[in-house]
Amino acid sequence: MFEKVLIANRGEIAIRVARACREMGITSVAVYSEVDRDAPHVHACDEAYLIGPAIPAESYLSIEKIIGACKESGADAVHPGYGFLAENADFARALDEAGITFIGPPASAIDAMGSKTQAREIMQKAGVPIVPGATEAAKDVNEARAQAEEAGYPVACKAVGGGGGKGFRVAMTPDDLEEAFEGSGREGMKFFSDDRVYVERYLEDPRHVEVQVLADKQGNVIHLGERDCSIQRRHQKVIEEAPGPHVDEEMRERIGKIATDAARAVGYYSAGTIEGMQVGDEYFFLEMNTRVQVEHCVTEMITGVDIVREQIKIAAGAELSLTQEDVKIDGWAIECRINAEKADRNFSPAPGKITSYREPSGPGIRVDSGVIAGSEVTPMYDPMVGKLIVWDNDRESATKRMLRALHEYEIGGLSTLIPFHKKILATEQWDRGETCRDLMEDKKWLKTTAPPKVGLPEADDEETVEKVARDYLVEVSGKRFDVKVIGEATGFAAAGAAAGPKPKKRERKAGGGGSSVARLDSPLQGSIFKVNVEKGAEVEEGDLICVIEAMKMENEITAHRKGKITDLPISVGDAIASGDPLVIIE
Repeated sequence: MFEKVLIANRGEIAIRVARACREMGITSVAVYSEVDRDAPHVHACDEAYLIGPAIPAESYLSIEKIIGACKESGADAVHPGYGFLAENADFARALDEAGITFIGPPASAIDAMGSKTQAREIMQKAGVPIVPGATEAAKDVNEARAQAEEAGYPVACKAVGGGGGKGFRVAMTPDDLEEAFEGSGREGMKFFSDDRVYVERYLEDPRHVEVQVLADKQGNVIHLGERDCSIQRRHQKVIEEAPGPHVDEEMRERIGKIATDAARAVGYYSAGTIEGMQVGDEYFFLEMNTRVQVEHCVTEMITGVDIVREQIKIAAGAELSLTQEDVKIDGWAIECRINAEKADRNFSPAPGKITSYREPSGPGIRVDSGVIAGSEVTPMYDPMVGKLIVWDNDRESATKRMLRALHEYEIGGLSTLIPFHKKILATEQWDRGETCRDLMEDKKWLKTTAPPKVGLPEADDEETVEKVARDYLVEVSGKRFDVKVIGEATGFAAAGAAAGPKPKKRERKAGGGGSSVARLDSPLQGSIFKVNVEKGAEVEEGDLICVIEAMKMENEITAHRKGKITDLPISVGDAIASGDPLVIIE
């Protein structure tokens, strides 16, 4: 067994791996960027090494720096977690050349499954059903049109090296194809340094069902059942559950065989996931994730198998600790991703500092998080704060337990998806086990997921003294009541607030949203990725103004009113804070 494992990641997955190492008696080594100096994952490990600035390319994505930290620490193995270098075949090869074990599959399997077109071709030859479409990248938009015609509209343009919803664009009609093709290639280059794109048929309302596999170096391959990850925003998962609500025993056996056949076809070992699309009784191979998944926790909860521990043991040369016959599915598990996002604003990223933090607890509750009170959720990395996972005997009971846990979860100072999760888990669509795709794409419904506003009514008189709200606990006839009192901010009632006349309201010549103001402000912090208009241009309400990149997502900002652009103080590459002016339309 390994003596020391370096964890080439950050956040909750780094802490998850560190816990497994500690249970196995293995020394864990953290790496961190300058912005993560005091991050919880640094303290969760036995040793920690600085590897560079906040920019991922100069720290967590630097193969040279990760290997340097391995040599400095004496680590004999590396666990990559997910994201960053987890599915980078060059990283796996570089570790092997340095005499360091990669806790993951062979580089050849990563290569084979990292290219979506190659993976589709391999699966097709292995008899695994694939979604109708191309198995080679399109050379240009004209070839993409030919691929689309053969697959049949609507189609999905997909980056060859894509994953996690990146490089995925849909063209409902031929008129949409060029924009989708170019957008997919642009994201593929940005996130995977590969702008190649292929086209396949877009299944409009499929269930996203994936199968967890484990394989050792001796050729043993098993599956741990399926997960349903159909509830997604921007083709990225937000809620996962296991088992699948529309998978029976016959389908479980069938898709389990598809998954194990797919793993064998590329000589796979380690933990991996076969992702697929379920349409009624049909199941199509989508892709293989050659790493541990974010949502591996729900599978662990219903099978009792520690997937990360199995990964480490497999990498050390051990055989699987269980056979297919040993795998038993017990109960139901649900995972809600607690991201720093505003669902009511179309899931816009909401980075910031956590002022207070309290996790839920009790029977059947698990929280995998990478934050504490005082932690900063930075726009440099993904928006995940943590993962809330619950287990119970059946889906209905697990849903009730999740709602209870969400009610207990308190994260101060930060906007998160907690209100969204409470709302969607109470819908009839969720109760019926639907994909909820209609709700996820309904901006009007999404606005109803906004957390209750905590504020004071504005006074008409600008000279009115400032008012403050204070919470009190009172008892009446022995019963407790929480009471909010709104009054003048004077004396002791102000609790430190300055007394005196209320400042005059700011003149609102500018502000985000609403057609009565000329200025459109940025709703989030990030950087300008694309500017779609020019000064002096005439725009209609809803026209694309710019694209802001934040927390690994592209966010399209549209015109809030019709008019002429009289000022455009932004350009590509600019850093933008929430509230900064983007454009003035008069």
